Amino acid sequence: MSTPRLRSVHVHPVKALRGYALAEAEVQPWGLAGDRRWAVVDASGKVVTQRRHPRMAAAAAEALPGGGIRVSASGHPALSIEVPRPSSTIRVEVFDTPVDAVPAGPAADAWFSAFLETESRLVHMDDPARRRPIDPAHALPGETVSFADGYPLLATTTSSLDALNSLIAQGNHPGEGPLPMNRFRPNVVVEGTAPWAEDGWTRLAIGEVMFRVAKPCGRCVVTTVDQFTGERGKEPLRTLATHRRDGNKLIFGQNLVPEHPGTIRVGDEVKILD
Repeated sequence: MSTPRLRSVHVHPVKALRGYALAEAEVQPWGLAGDRRWAVVDASGKVVTQRRHPRMAAAAAEALPGGGIRVSASGHPALSIEVPRPSSTIRVEVFDTPVDAVPAGPAADAWFSAFLETESRLVHMDDPARRRPIDPAHALPGETVSFADGYPLLATTTSSLDALNSLIAQGNHPGEGPLPMNRFRPNVVVEGTAPWAEDGWTRLAIGEVMFRVAKPCGRCVVTTVDQFTGERGKEPLRTLATHRRDGNKLIFGQNLVPEHPGTIRVGDEVKILD
């Protein structure tokens, strides 16, 4: 087995929109710099994702200098959005948890309302150090997260994806495979491990940064969405339900919490510490 290394790094500036790969990224206490600091909410203030609007996969968000973003989608003019002044916040809801966020403004709201064809608003998390605590069952006091589903980073491995795609090909409905890694929307992808080796990780180092493994990642219907077209299928959930079930959760990947800030780079050695 070769030395485990960081294969790729990914950020998703707007929750549920398409992300992109980087050669390196700054690790902050609440996640990678620029990752999921923005989110779209509906008229009631609830954060919307590909669970309800799979077409969000067909829109892309790119980070701009200073923390702003540029959003684009076929059939819609691209829009650059500056970080709003944190003069006032509104209460939004992330998976039944209230979070204070700053409205991005009318232009951003109009763009997302037109794209999703329903009243929508874009919001920004101005101060992730104090806005949204991690689930205390899997966190130390004071640990926080951005608009990510629940934890600062998600790690996956290329060998486990290969193993999953092999299982999909062996199944009764192999036509949807092989699946690309972007179905799982990870932040870090590790190569050079045995399939499912991440099941036994509790602590690891990627380059200069050490991480605690919080818990395995339970997967949802978002993994069935093609991350370019927004079309929905049945895999990988159909195969995960047979081969990777933990109680009522279907597992792929591990949620990570950084132990300190730093920078990670593609090619960094990944050391399994515990």
